Amino acid sequence: MFECVVNLSEGRAVFAQDLARNGGPSLCDLHSDTSHHRSVVTLINEPSSLRRDTRALIDAAMRQLDLRDHRGVHPRFGVADVVPFVALDPTCGDVARELRDETARWLATTWSVPVFLYGPLPDGTTRSLPEVRRNAFRSLSPDFGPARVDPRRGASALGQRSVLVAWNMWVRAITLEEGRRVARTLRDSSVRALAFAIPGYVQLSFNLVDPTNVGPSVVYDRVRATLRGGTIDHAELVGLIPRAVLEKESRTRWDQLGLREASTIEAALERRSAGLSAPL
Repeated sequence: MFECVVNLSEGRAVFAQDLARNGGPSLCDLHSDTSHHRSVVTLINEPSSLRRDTRALIDAAMRQLDLRDHRGVHPRFGVADVVPFVALDPTCGDVARELRDETARWLATTWSVPVFLYGPLPDGTTRSLPEVRRNAFRSLSPDFGPARVDPRRGASALGQRSVLVAWNMWVRAITLEEGRRVARTLRDSSVRALAFAIPGYVQLSFNLVDPTNVGPSVVYDRVRATLRGGTIDHAELVGLIPRAVLEKESRTRWDQLGLREASTIEAALERRSAGLSAPL
């Protein structure tokens, strides 16, 4: 099985739900945020079905969305902003890379969108998503498609990566600068961190890239130890989490961490096997 996590620049729930349904039988999860004006659509399937459903979802987004009308706190440069492919069996990374590269060529050709690759590259080097965000259209040219950004559809970053956990903490009574300081303090090879001003809160947004060793509880406790004032209000999972990562966390902390069994990759696949639709 392979996962594709399509990050779309559309956070309004009704519109996002309509778009997500284009993911067809591969659709396993949708997470939308109006402040970010962003949705994360998780698709899981075998390669041929995943390829078909990913393209259908991106086609719908490209037809319906316009980046010129977009306002949101999350950094973005495209309608189909970030699209990573993940091999749920780590030994099948080459297949995930092929899916990425095929989709990148298709997207650039079909929609004339500049596409940047991240993860392992054809020349044997590796490029991270933060590098793409920093350097796109500066020192870094698109790997596929036109050299200029499309004002309506923007550009896209397509990646191949291992499983990560996207996870947010909502903090009251701190400044955005304090949130940024905390994010900088926690940022390392296992944790990517940003801070955003959300009405009533500062949100600390994390990508846990080594979640087996540095999971949500580790980051939660580091934030609590690092904060100068303020109160952690709640945490939330974005997308799905591997069951093995969830089970490393004490069950007594699941509510505090915004985690539940129903949000595991395995539970999503079990629902689909039982003929149940993805929750939207």
